[in-house]
Amino acid sequence: MHDDDDDDRVAPHTFGVVLEPSEAAEPILSKGVRGALTEWLTEIWSADDLIAAGLKPRHRALFTGKPGTGKTTLAHHLSARLGLSMLVVQPEMLLSKWVNASGAQVGQLFKMAREADPPLLLFFDEFDAVAGSRSNNDQAADREHNKVVNVLLQRIEQHPGFLIAATNFGNRLDPAIWRRFDVHVDIDLPGRFERERILARYLEPWALPKAALRLLAESMETASPALMRQLAEALKRNLVIGPKVGWNMQREAVIERVIAGIQPHPELGKPRLWSLGSKDQAVRDLPWPLPRSSEIVVEPAAETEESADNVATFPKRTVA
Repeated sequence: MHDDDDDDRVAPHTFGVVLEPSEAAEPILSKGVRGALTEWLTEIWSADDLIAAGLKPRHRALFTGKPGTGKTTLAHHLSARLGLSMLVVQPEMLLSKWVNASGAQVGQLFKMAREADPPLLLFFDEFDAVAGSRSNNDQAADREHNKVVNVLLQRIEQHPGFLIAATNFGNRLDPAIWRRFDVHVDIDLPGRFERERILARYLEPWALPKAALRLLAESMETASPALMRQLAEALKRNLVIGPKVGWNMQREAVIERVIAGIQPHPELGKPRLWSLGSKDQAVRDLPWPLPRSSEIVVEPAAETEESADNVATFPKRTVA
């Protein structure tokens, strides 16, 4: 970031957390989401051709979806593909208890982003907290919120850089705010093939044979990527720490400990594994002790049309 002690610029961390391109993880995406975002990036990479045709590449995207579906991870990956650091704007850093202060904070944020050198991608998480529908009520809090939304509308429209917002509640956003975004992507819960890929990624350096991985993915239906990561990391933590502290390391005992310490988000419901616990077929067929990746015989790929249509990692490419 540009650092100049001689001026009064506001630092990005005043408004949230800056994530660097080198820290980004590659998300596992459904084909539909991958297609929409590839189209958007191709526009950005083809800016000169679009301008010659009297068009401009879109630079504002809104991600909607259930909690834990990886909206922040996806935005971070996109910013990395663009070679930009991403400022995760935290709502509590914008909203003030003082009258008129929140609107001023929003103005300072966009001024900082406009002047940032090198440029930043702005990412608004929990966007509905600051951009919810305006109200006709004459209460002081409602009037203040309306002012914040009005400032946001102006600043978003004028902002020349890249901006992504994410919300679990798209229906709560002010309609005018919604219309300010050129790209709208709904990120759904992962299907079985995606769940297999996600579980395999986070179980490393352990791994499962193909049949066992499929059963575990089936037992995790309705699980978000965040929940699957929690499950895999808790399992690995048990495998490392358990023997040191004398825990029961039988397969069923380990699984019961893991799922007892993790609860799915209430809006998503409980995957089958949480309902059946160690009685689930996926647990009964889980090889134990859990094998390391180097111990797994890689089976010949037999990708079905369904898996090809529903699982795709994001293309690796950078802006020229």
